[in-house]
Amino acid sequence: MTEPYRHSVSVAAVVVNDDGEILVIQRRDNDAWQLPGGILEPHESIHDGVRREVLEETGLHVEPMHLTGVYKNIPLGVVALVFLARHVEGAPQPTDESAAVEWRAPARITEEMTEAFATRIIDALEFRDHPAVRHHDGTNLLQP
Repeated sequence: MTEPYRHSVSVAAVVVNDDGEILVIQRRDNDAWQLPGGILEPHESIHDGVRREVLEETGLHVEPMHLTGVYKNIPLGVVALVFLARHVEGAPQPTDESAAVEWRAPARITEEMTEAFATRIIDALEFRDHPAVRHHDGTNLLQP
């Protein structure tokens, strides 16, 4: 008997500094530039997961402010909840999970990230009154 299909839930944060730059990490496992984030633990709240993941990947303490988007990686079955977050304390630094941590100008985001991940930042920066809901294949957005 096959095991039923299950989704996993991840969380990520769009952290913007006073100069309007976005906090990004270079992942150690695939060298991709992405937002800090990861899989939500079964025992933790969503906001605690955002705080933990950003701290683990960047050394920064942040406070999630509001949900800006929900994104589903169709092939992997991962649903990502992305939050705009404010920097509370700490300085960005590489960690066991990130080879590099940098503040990037928004104009560089679309040049250096896949569409599926750059869109998360664009949606957060252009947030109006409700979160974006999008689907992707890990690289490109898919039509709903």
